[in-house]
Amino acid sequence: MTTTAPALAGWDHAYSGKVRDLYRPSAPHPLGDVVLVVASDRISAFDHVLPTPIPGKGEVLTRLSLWWFDQLADLVPNHVVSLDVPAEVSGRAMVCRRLEMFPVECVARGYLTGSGLVEYRAGQAVCGVPLPPGLGEASRLPEPIFTPARKAELGDHDENIAFAAVVEQLGEARAAELRDLTLTIYSRAAEVAARSGIIVADTKLEFGLGHDGGVVLGDEVLTPDSSRFWPADGYAPGHVQPSFDKQFVRDWLAAPESGWDRSSSPPPLPPEVVERTRERYLEAAVRLIG
Repeated sequence: MTTTAPALAGWDHAYSGKVRDLYRPSAPHPLGDVVLVVASDRISAFDHVLPTPIPGKGEVLTRLSLWWFDQLADLVPNHVVSLDVPAEVSGRAMVCRRLEMFPVECVARGYLTGSGLVEYRAGQAVCGVPLPPGLGEASRLPEPIFTPARKAELGDHDENIAFAAVVEQLGEARAAELRDLTLTIYSRAAEVAARSGIIVADTKLEFGLGHDGGVVLGDEVLTPDSSRFWPADGYAPGHVQPSFDKQFVRDWLAAPESGWDRSSSPPPLPPEVVERTRERYLEAAVRLIG
């Protein structure tokens, strides 16, 4: 697989992240200051982009994000302005208004797992938010909490930070606005997903400033790449939950049979891991959207 972004008529490639490719218009665009956001089939794990794609993943991410933008439209505006995109990337791309993105990953957690659990075990708090004793893997929290992270460069790990660090970066009013908006979106998403038998354990959101100075929801939203989705019918705290994401990829890479040391280039994924991962992404979309 090549991670090179495709050439698209009328658009100049500007940036590639782990999954998405961004383009700027080659000439002034009728919709104004916009970018083309293309979701590839690339997949990352342990801060590495893997050499094997997951077929159809980019379309699933795009379709889910568009669906969630609609579910959240009364809470916050989003950056999508058109789906009139080049044919080569149809179904996996959006024309979006360009935003001045905040340098903070806005994370809401309703359940304890991952880096949050590691922090809790070290000091009974996550990002400075104290939590009651006796919690463990996949425990439901008394109420959702805001656990922001500092955005890392490509290849590095995002760093969990306290709310005070967000205040220092953005000011008290803006930090409080992002915290409250993140928790409001999480609560709506948890309620909507529950109707489809899905638990939203946590989610990462990204916001930016629009040209009018208002906060706009950008990037992707509530996909298996940015959230932990668990099947509600099998939920049982005390152990790692099955999830609708790249769990099979992470498990295979972490197993001895992969032969990977996490510092060299990652190996190609076996076909069965690719297929099982593709099925999990699709199942999440089908359960939510139908």
